[in-house]
Amino acid sequence: MTPSSESALLRPDLGRLAVHIVLLAYTALALFPIALILINSLKSRAAIFDDPLALPSAATLSLVGFQKVLSATNFLLFYGNSLVVTLGSLLLIVLFGAMAAWALSEYSFRGNRLLALFLALGIMIPIRLGTVSILELMVALNLTNTLLALVLVYTAQGLPLAVMILTEFMRQVPGELKDAARCDGVGEFKIFFQVILPLVRPAIATVAVFTMIPAWNDLWFPLILAPSEHTQTVTLGVQQFIGQYATDWSSVLAALSLAVLPMLLMYAIFSRQLIRGLTAGAVK
Repeated sequence: MTPSSESALLRPDLGRLAVHIVLLAYTALALFPIALILINSLKSRAAIFDDPLALPSAATLSLVGFQKVLSATNFLLFYGNSLVVTLGSLLLIVLFGAMAAWALSEYSFRGNRLLALFLALGIMIPIRLGTVSILELMVALNLTNTLLALVLVYTAQGLPLAVMILTEFMRQVPGELKDAARCDGVGEFKIFFQVILPLVRPAIATVAVFTMIPAWNDLWFPLILAPSEHTQTVTLGVQQFIGQYATDWSSVLAALSLAVLPMLLMYAIFSRQLIRGLTAGAVK
């Protein structure tokens, strides 16, 4: 084997190695803030300021932050409110988004493209620009300080992206499969729920991840639409530990650690489907 052929064989390996190095560096950069929060949530306030990068030791280990969060506040209530809002909006986004995507991808009707363009505008225009109008609407409907208001807003926020992703996936479902089901006398609803939805599970997982994280982490709309104590979400409940002149960092980091755990768990559950959905969308 000549030196030129050996160098040609080494180039792909070097390229893959460079890609893996870049991906590992990005992973470390993305996980560093989460690791820093988890590490410092298990330390005393003095230890946090002395060496925030150090791991907890026998002298610095402290659970006082978690004790304050669970005993001095209604954190479990805030937790439950966030779960209700996130899961409720996620269910509506997946259901209505899949139904709209099925209609746009399967049926030809006048205004099909115009409707798809209208939904795509929802991705480009931030929903926060309509905060005043949304607040006026919720006041008129008597929905302020209710979790339903947040569910409706997050559903409207997540639907455009869900429709776009699911429409592209549903267009890839073979037409012969749907025609065969129709020839067997299967109705449209059964085709949709029993044939189409199982085939687009990777797309549904992708939609779930991209919509539940903004809903869980949002502070803007809970602060405006549901600021009362019985409707506060986790992100809004954390703010009570942040004062104008002093901040209880042990409690803040403990609350953030508890808040990030559901998202890590959901990502671990949906990660395989998410990767399948992203890679399938990349080659279509």
